Amino acid sequence: MFDSPFFQKFNSPIVQIVFLGLVCLCCPGMFNALSGLGAGGSMSSNVSLTDSANGALYGCFAIVGFFAGTFTNMIGVKYTLTIGSIGYALYSAAMWVYDRKQVGGFVIAAGAILGCCAGVFWSAQGSIMMSYPEEKNKGKYVAIFWALFNFGGILGSVIALGLNLQNEAGGVSTGTYTAFVVVMLVGVVFSLIIAPPSKVVRSNGTRISMSKSSDWKTELKGVLLVWKEWRMICLIPAFLASNWFYSYQFRVNAVYFDPSARALNDTMYWGLQIIGSLMIGYLLDYQGMSRRTRGIVALVILFLIVMGVWAGGFAFQLTFDNDYNNPIGWKDSRFGGPFVLYMLYGFSDSLYQSYMYWLMGAMSNDPALLARYAGFYKATQSAGAAISFGIDAVDIPLRWECLICWILVFISFPLIAVVANKVTETNEAPEDTYEPSDFSSGKEKAYIEN
Repeated sequence: MFDSPFFQKFNSPIVQIVFLGLVCLCCPGMFNALSGLGAGGSMSSNVSLTDSANGALYGCFAIVGFFAGTFTNMIGVKYTLTIGSIGYALYSAAMWVYDRKQVGGFVIAAGAILGCCAGVFWSAQGSIMMSYPEEKNKGKYVAIFWALFNFGGILGSVIALGLNLQNEAGGVSTGTYTAFVVVMLVGVVFSLIIAPPSKVVRSNGTRISMSKSSDWKTELKGVLLVWKEWRMICLIPAFLASNWFYSYQFRVNAVYFDPSARALNDTMYWGLQIIGSLMIGYLLDYQGMSRRTRGIVALVILFLIVMGVWAGGFAFQLTFDNDYNNPIGWKDSRFGGPFVLYMLYGFSDSLYQSYMYWLMGAMSNDPALLARYAGFYKATQSAGAAISFGIDAVDIPLRWECLICWILVFISFPLIAVVANKVTETNEAPEDTYEPSDFSSGKEKAYIEN
């Protein structure tokens, strides 16, 4: 199908990144909006249930994620995305069932299933996003993907805000869950139009060079070899930190704000993610500096912003604690400061994670290797999230949760700097280039279908 003239024009990296962004907009983007509402949009008294579901989700995510590169390389990125995206719709359906029937076990089981699906989903996503673009465009394409992905968070939040604007109860309406499930199912359909790497042609006449996945045993060995890559080991604290703070931030949104304010916060949280990713993406691709220099400059800026945001967050956290029982609305005079802080949490998150993807993309251009890197990244990230949601579930003081988040992200920066300092100007091999006329005349090399 992808060899037909009609589909060939869609086989450029930018179009494929947009398609990937649409899949993530509808599935994990909407899931983020649901999570960002606090307690999965449910009553704040149900934080313990959603923490348990998230603990199961991220625990399974962490286990599956380490081996997800094997699955992606053997099955192929398109079908891996399709399988993974189904888990998101199932989870939202479980929240709908809980809203109607109070079946808590289904929510936890759906969380575990989603963890397995998400593990393989994000491995395929990372392989596509980091390997399809030319090296000079990797930062911008990460930004474009991140913008589309987080537009899902905005869309979900706007849906929740529109359906709950006058809702003063503890949780969102049943119709909110129904809308989320429908959008996620659309994402499952979108995943079927992703082109395999062998069909993607870059604007500079290069194709995606990748080695054939011989068998499951060889692929598993390749996954284990990631543990011998010193750069990935150095980045483990950063990977752990990159999702650790979600449990804390979403808990604050659930405890401190009423439903309409939570939805507004959520909308702007993901909106600032878009702005942040676009800003750092274009900085990382600025051709007036070497790739290594761009990485170092962006890292210094990132450090100053992230430290400033968490310092402000800790100062705010000292003003209330877990037993806070006077949620504020968006009309409240006290709303302004916490609202700005919550937006900056989203802004700094996008800077941090976009930088991580660019840094891994600067380490290789091979989709198979990058699938393993992405799986390792998301597995470690999810292990951190599982621990943090477990901590949140036992109801430790929020100020300690905030301090742990701040310290962990601080520790990650020196090790990130070590890896960024070793970034090379290019990983491209000259033999990856081909002439478009060769492709149209049937003289192209035999590239591996995946």
